[in-house]
Amino acid sequence: MVGLPYDFLVNPLGAVRSTFEKAISSGSNPASFDGKDWGALEPFRHFLFDQNGLSKVPILNASSVRCVQPNTLVRFRGMIQDMLGNEFYVGAYKDGTTWKTTKYTDSSQCPTGVSPDMRIWERRLLYCVPVPGQNSWTESSSLGEINHSAEGTSETRQKRCRLDENAVDHMDLHAPSDELQNSSSTKKLKDEQLSLGLPSQNISTAATSSLSTLCAERDFLPCLVKVYDTVESELKLNDVFEFIGVITLGTEQKAEKDDHDEFSDGLSEDLSVQFPPDMVPRLHCVIHRKLAVHDFLRSSHVLEPTTHRIKEIRATLLNHLTVTLGNDGLAAHFLLLHLLSKVHARVDSMAVGKLSLNLTGFNRESMSIFGNQLRLTVKSLLPFTEYIPLTVEYLNTASLAPKKDYEINRLVPGVLQLAEGTHLMIDETQLEVGTLSSLGVENARLLKNLMELQKVEYDFKYYKMDMATDVQLLILSEGKSNILPADLVVPFQPSSVGSSAITDMDALEAWGWYLSNVRSLPHSIGSEMQQVVENDLVAVKQADRSLGSQDLSRLLTIGRLVSASYGETSLSLEHWQMVKELERLRRERLT
Repeated sequence: MVGLPYDFLVNPLGAVRSTFEKAISSGSNPASFDGKDWGALEPFRHFLFDQNGLSKVPILNASSVRCVQPNTLVRFRGMIQDMLGNEFYVGAYKDGTTWKTTKYTDSSQCPTGVSPDMRIWERRLLYCVPVPGQNSWTESSSLGEINHSAEGTSETRQKRCRLDENAVDHMDLHAPSDELQNSSSTKKLKDEQLSLGLPSQNISTAATSSLSTLCAERDFLPCLVKVYDTVESELKLNDVFEFIGVITLGTEQKAEKDDHDEFSDGLSEDLSVQFPPDMVPRLHCVIHRKLAVHDFLRSSHVLEPTTHRIKEIRATLLNHLTVTLGNDGLAAHFLLLHLLSKVHARVDSMAVGKLSLNLTGFNRESMSIFGNQLRLTVKSLLPFTEYIPLTVEYLNTASLAPKKDYEINRLVPGVLQLAEGTHLMIDETQLEVGTLSSLGVENARLLKNLMELQKVEYDFKYYKMDMATDVQLLILSEGKSNILPADLVVPFQPSSVGSSAITDMDALEAWGWYLSNVRSLPHSIGSEMQQVVENDLVAVKQADRSLGSQDLSRLLTIGRLVSASYGETSLSLEHWQMVKELERLRRERLT
């Protein structure tokens, strides 16, 4: 069997050019490739997924970026923090009598000027960052097959790969993102921009001193992803994706600066101001796929989802949470249900399925023991976790909501711009009496809306836009939180101090699999059980007239979560009785 004329890892552009030449030789007109694939993607899909080539592709992060070679195949896992619109580029041109393509590259070697023998195509620009709150254990230890002898390797890059970690360049932490918008514009405007060699949505070249804040965290690497031939609805702000494509780096771009045509000249100048190429690598995406929480687990091994096995995992996890919480079994039960919660539907303004939890009875001393243990436990179980030590000063100074900055035509990200499935722990034990400024009041409102509606309000100065999210919120406080009214308030009553250290890695992997999978199980209530539930809810309402529809909805949510925690998809009488007992014990503690 004759080998392929190109190596997908070392020379992915060879595959692009080869398939392009094959398409042209078969009689295809380059004009038919506008916004379409000419057959380049199928060989990549075959290599990546049918031949298990994906595991060989290096993961691009702050460590590997010093070693990867330009124009090789890499994959970047991150959240879309900014959608920059579309840009024009010379995608194909005629060199004499031969058609050539510059797709999936930054520079083009085509002749200057506009001619009939030139195809102008579009690609989308996405500013992506590592998922906020992503825990270090989620990162793969394998960097794939990084080939240091690849064509184009420079002595400078080889030296970079040998640099000590202390010499790693700091990254831009506060990289803002653009507002969601329709990338289409009038034909006249596009024609004018084409004639000037500008991107279809001009990126501001204003001074960006506010964007030059350097990140001291070595594990932070943003990436400017260029996406081709993709329906706009497939990619949304704050979604998490794995982008597989061709990487270009700052050193190589500088070396080729003189070779850029009029289109890439204007674009390169604009992008280099806000996204310095030596700090923000460019990735020309060939294939992308949306990721979920389970894609970041420690092991890809799929456990047998039998009810017996799920019950075993539940028991060991519940025991560990009980030890972590000082042998408080009731708090551990509600914590487990909280960790399994997710928004599975929206009815009007209500996010159905959420279960925010407020553990009361914490003070600074107990927070230093049980609070820290709980925080470490949650970090070890969930891929994305964030922590806010809430104080008056924090509320008065923090930037929680993303805000549009029209001077640079970008959206400055806020603390609450989080990916779906993120767990947010808020520590109120540091909160003291003080006066909230207007910003503090606004931040308190934003947190409350996140908790009650699972929405974050984005500020576009002239208008505001609510963005739906799905974030688990856990509040640790001394008394019931006045700022954040949680779905459940459970007084924390520890009786001992135990070790929450996890030594069984198999159990840890099983717990992670359990939390990410059973929370997505479907749920139903049979007709007989539905009548039982309705009668019980009527009785509960009659016993306490202060209960509203949200309180009754909360009981149904707990019923769903209890069933899911045992791996079951329908509510049984046994589990409904458990729901009522847990609620009875909780209300006893509140009195």
